[in-house]
Amino acid sequence: MDTIIGNAKSMETLIGYQKDSVVSKTLIDKQTGTVTLFAFDKGQALSEHTAPFDGLVFIVDGRAEIGISGEVKEVSKGDIITMPANEPHFLKAKEPFKMLLIMIKA
Repeated sequence: MDTIIGNAKSMETLIGYQKDSVVSKTLIDKQTGTVTLFAFDKGQALSEHTAPFDGLVFIVDGRAEIGISGEVKEVSKGDIITMPANEPHFLKAKEPFKMLLIMIKA
């Protein structure tokens, strides 16, 4: 595993794209929350679901649609969006797309 502890790394290079796939890499996994980096190939999606915790998404690369509670937003590199706990949400990559998901459990 490529450690980032104490080392500066580019989020864009920590995870690569894979054809027709969604790839994830957990960077921090604690009782109080997680930080996970995702890479979606164009057209890949996460179907609508809910999560019991608040999430903060930072768009690292590309463009995607994120739907939260029936409202769809287009997001692109540099954007940040929050996903409230227990609200239905989905995601679809409009082009190869990377995001950092920060889940707060406490």
